[in-house]
Amino acid sequence: MNINKKLGTAIATGALLLNTFTPLAFAGTTIEISGNGAGSDNWANVSQNTTTAVNQSNNANVTNNVTSNAKTGGNDANFNTGGQVGIRTGNATVNTTVSNVLNSNSAEVDCCATGNTTVNITGNGANSNNGVQLNQGTTTAVNQGNNANVYNNVDEDAKTGGNDAYSNTGGDVTIMTGNAKVDANVSTTANVNAAHVGSSLGENNPSAAFVISGNGAGSDNYITAALAKLTAVNQTNNAYVNNDVDANAKTGGNDAGFNTGGDTAIVTGNATVNADVDNSVNFNFADVDCGCTWDVLAKIAGNGAEAGEDDWWDWWNTPDNIITLSLYSVQAVGQGNGANLNNDLTDLDAKTGYNDAESNTSEVDGDPAIMTGNATVNSGVSNSGNVNTVGDFGPFDWPDFPSNVEFSFNFAAMMAFFGMSL
Repeated sequence: MNINKKLGTAIATGALLLNTFTPLAFAGTTIEISGNGAGSDNWANVSQNTTTAVNQSNNANVTNNVTSNAKTGGNDANFNTGGQVGIRTGNATVNTTVSNVLNSNSAEVDCCATGNTTVNITGNGANSNNGVQLNQGTTTAVNQGNNANVYNNVDEDAKTGGNDAYSNTGGDVTIMTGNAKVDANVSTTANVNAAHVGSSLGENNPSAAFVISGNGAGSDNYITAALAKLTAVNQTNNAYVNNDVDANAKTGGNDAGFNTGGDTAIVTGNATVNADVDNSVNFNFADVDCGCTWDVLAKIAGNGAEAGEDDWWDWWNTPDNIITLSLYSVQAVGQGNGANLNNDLTDLDAKTGYNDAESNTSEVDGDPAIMTGNATVNSGVSNSGNVNTVGDFGPFDWPDFPSNVEFSFNFAAMMAFFGMSL
């Protein structure tokens, strides 16, 4: 009996594989106060704000319950007289594969560029009052989060044997059983966030020019500007994976008794259990480059003389030419992972034996014989995850794993598996 079970779970509806965002940027800002008459009051107040927000989140709850039983045997050959008596059973094989692929976010976002800013106060008449107040802010925020709860419960049994040959007379009595084999493979890959913000995608270092020049005597001229750029990337993953594998392979439990004449032989096959669990969870990759400087020109030149320099009162009220700048550029990347992996492979049994050959009467020099196969358990558990990377995407140097676990990780293949590319 051969049982093959394959169970694959891919949460496509909860996987945002690729999103490309091109935020609106300031094409360029020009503020100019010029050519106004003597004694005039001229003011410009400008506020500009651009926000690009990308929010991606996935939640997956998966429960896989697999119960497989393969059994061959349980045959009886009793009370036969004359000739050969033989029982031969085939193999009992169970193959189960559980594969979970869950939760991936990928975002490619241009920097929210401010564009070029120019503020000019020029050529205004004597004793005029001229001022520009500029507030300019750009924010790019990418939030990616995944939550995966996976329960894989696998219960497999392969059994061959349990045959009886009793009270046969004449000829040889032979019981031969096949192999009992269980293969259990459980694979869970969950929670990948990849964000590429800026760099070649958007303008990194916008320029800003602030000029007060050529204004008439006694004029007051002010430029106050606050320019801010904020880029924030937050990536979080939480994975709870519980793998409970119960695998049993049994061959044997045969009885040959009270047979007369001929030889009595019991031959059993091998009992083999192979169980492999592979968990790869929680990967964050961020490549952020929206620039961290401003190309700024601030200039005060060629403005008129102060009026009434010889008069103390006029000196105290001297006109001013002032440029006040506040420039901020912040890039912040926050990455966090939480993983709770429970792998229970303690109940793996391969059993062969428990055969009985008793009270048999054979020809002279004849001997009863019992031959059992091998009982083998192979188990491997590999856990990888909780990786945070800022910068160029690429393969990682993985630590050495225990010698009894063979594990290799192909970063490019994983990204391709989730539909993403480096």
